[in-house]
Amino acid sequence: MNPFASLTLPNGSLLPNRLAKAAMEENMADRDHAPSDQLIRLYRAWAEGGAGLIITGNVMVDRRAMTGPDGVVLESARFGERFEKWSAAARAQGAQIWMQINHPGRQMPAALGQETIAPSAVAMNLGNFSKQFAAPRAMSEADIADVKARFVNTARLAERFGFSGAQIHSAHGYLISQFLSPITNQRTDRWGGSLENRARLLLDIVREVRQAVSAGFAVSVKINSADFQRGGFSAEDAKQVVAMLNPLGVDLIELSGGSYEAPAMHGQTRDGRTLAREAYFLEFAQDIASVAQMPIMVTGGIRRYPVVEQVLNSGVAVAGMATALAINPNLPKAWSSDASAAPRLRAIPWKNKMLASVGYMAMVKYQLRRLSLGKRTRPDVAPALALLRQQWDAKIQTGRYRRGIRRQAASA
Repeated sequence: MNPFASLTLPNGSLLPNRLAKAAMEENMADRDHAPSDQLIRLYRAWAEGGAGLIITGNVMVDRRAMTGPDGVVLESARFGERFEKWSAAARAQGAQIWMQINHPGRQMPAALGQETIAPSAVAMNLGNFSKQFAAPRAMSEADIADVKARFVNTARLAERFGFSGAQIHSAHGYLISQFLSPITNQRTDRWGGSLENRARLLLDIVREVRQAVSAGFAVSVKINSADFQRGGFSAEDAKQVVAMLNPLGVDLIELSGGSYEAPAMHGQTRDGRTLAREAYFLEFAQDIASVAQMPIMVTGGIRRYPVVEQVLNSGVAVAGMATALAINPNLPKAWSSDASAAPRLRAIPWKNKMLASVGYMAMVKYQLRRLSLGKRTRPDVAPALALLRQQWDAKIQTGRYRRGIRRQAASA
């Protein structure tokens, strides 16, 4: 399959090619948690780089529930002009732009000072890093209803402000993924127990979002191919959930894997020396694609043109890239004339997998920050330097976030 061939989605809309910029958490909102000038500049770079599909980093459905202090939030039409500028920048060269919408559940930093909710009161298990996340409260029926309404509202607003679609984030250990996993979902009511019950929140949100937006607005789901935790959400579970999604009007399923506790999505143990190691969710995708009635997208470590060809020739419709496009946003355009380009970050030698994962994310964010300022990337940046820079920025941003929440509460 030619990576530059177009793809018609089930809703009839067209992706101009099969190369997608997958979501990364930029944490570049302005003081109102709306898209900043830097964020808009970053997405303009990806648009000019030639990807056919651009998926935003996390846009939160509730400013009280964040994955990071400077995340974008879309709860109302108040800052609609900023969102319109964001979508217009991403669409400028013909790509579709989808807003990834999310709720962190228990994966919210404790430093933000907000109450943490989850399907069940199961704390994060990250060894020495566990205290960075507060123990969650089990959600009530009212909490669940509120979260569902927020996902629908954010998707509706995304369409209003010029986005081509919405991606419902149900992977990487965030809230919907927590409902899917029997490790984090220990409920005994209609939201827990059987896989049908654990998938209920996802299915309800997809169904209600599809009803709330127009037919031409794409609805996508990002789901783990597996959690990579013993007793967690398995590859067979993923296959069954995709079958449940078939009749609900989903336009694309993106497959990834892992969570904060088992960060397989960062691929810190993969060295990229073989095709199998580089496209490390492909084997799962081939099995899941056998039951899917919608196109499948695979993300996870892809950075070379031969790997893209392998992915597409396996029956997967779209190849998603994250780190590769953080290093070289012009990669799709470059591949149209030179298939040898293969961007790669400096290797991390740290033996602690959790620390290596955090360092990897810091290195990626370092590249995004430079692109947002109109600078060239530095893939050889030292992991320790990138991590120190991120920690310093996070400290400042966290203080600003907490002050903003207090002001909002005082004026309510």
